[in-house]
Amino acid sequence: MGARRKAAASLSSQIHSDLLQKIQRGEIGPEDRLVDIGIAREIGVSRMPVREALLRLANDGYVVGTTRGFVLPTLDRRDVADIFEVRRLIEPRAAANAARDMSDADHDLLRQAVANAEDAVRAHDAGGLALANVRFRQIWIGALANRRLAETISRFADQAQVVRAGTLYQPDTQQIVIQGLRRQYDAYVTRDSMAAHDAMSDFLTSAERAFFSELHRP
Repeated sequence: MGARRKAAASLSSQIHSDLLQKIQRGEIGPEDRLVDIGIAREIGVSRMPVREALLRLANDGYVVGTTRGFVLPTLDRRDVADIFEVRRLIEPRAAANAARDMSDADHDLLRQAVANAEDAVRAHDAGGLALANVRFRQIWIGALANRRLAETISRFADQAQVVRAGTLYQPDTQQIVIQGLRRQYDAYVTRDSMAAHDAMSDFLTSAERAFFSELHRP
């Protein structure tokens, strides 16, 4: 790969990372439209690296393409409920496998993610909590030896994103998340597969309950 091509790939990766963090922090909302030409003009780069970054986000499930740019995915109540059902079927078992497969380095990364989540809650920073939650999820999924399983779970990024955006600004939900992350962390560090299974199952149940309770909040 030539120097120019490497530079273009690096620029595209940086744009992808910047946009992803904005999405995860809630700085890009359902009404926003991401257009490659407009973003390129705003940050002073050519259109191609922006286009590549948006296509990567689409491939990962964070945005969907339209005739006029990219937007966040729209999931209705049925979509969210259906995906929660799928996640409950596979993620607890996957968490059990992750507890078995994790390295000491993974444990250190999880510890930092939990600490970041706790700091965010103390600072009343819902966006920071969302990022820490995303990081924690990326670490345990990345530890899975079964790459097809990891790729399958990663496809639920759109649903996890919608749930976080709809609930993490509530203080009571923030405490549920912190408790859930701590419980999962303890299971991973002790390499207790059964505890990891149960912690993930309860975490998903709490997340689903919080999401649908918020929909009914006056």
